[in-house]
Amino acid sequence: EASQKTPAMRAVLPPHWRDDVARWVRDDVPSVDVGGLVVGDRVVTATLWGKSDGVLAGVPFFEWTFEALGGGCTVEWLVDEGARVEASTAPGGKVAVATVTGPARLLLLGERTALNTLARASGVATAARTARAAVPATWRGAVAGTRKTTPGFRIVEKYALLVGGCATHRLDLSQMVMLKDNHVWAAGSIAEACRVAKTGAG
Repeated sequence: EASQKTPAMRAVLPPHWRDDVARWVRDDVPSVDVGGLVVGDRVVTATLWGKSDGVLAGVPFFEWTFEALGGGCTVEWLVDEGARVEASTAPGGKVAVATVTGPARLLLLGERTALNTLARASGVATAARTARAAVPATWRGAVAGTRKTTPGFRIVEKYALLVGGCATHRLDLSQMVMLKDNHVWAAGSIAEACRVAKTGAG
């Protein structure tokens, strides 16, 4: 069931996002996995613990990391995406966020890619939620991110902004025309910069 805070947010993801996840997995395991030989295919269950306060984000990417490996791994979420993880006030200073069940070698094969993606997305969502909360409720504008995303990781970071309650602003260079001082300098004037831009943008 989708979280009430971020209803079906994964529906915004483009068709190629699963290809991106598969590429991250290939990047981490370009050839053999000797560690997988050691642990084998015994079915085990691992618990994902949240040890810092923050907003959970990146659930689709975490799940698909294990889907991409095949072998029937399953993820059960104990915290909804978009909800806050309050580790500092929990017993032992940690919160059970999810469990992953499957062959031991596949859990360890996907572990680092899945955790890195989830941690990055959750960090962005937490910062976004904090920024949004700092704005008075009466303000009619939008708190938005920038195009200064990590190369190759744009989709995760923009997705996390949405989970955190902020706007994505420009998703990429192709979305909307924005002329800055460098464009004006190179073109010679604001008028000339706008004139040329209109020939490409209509």
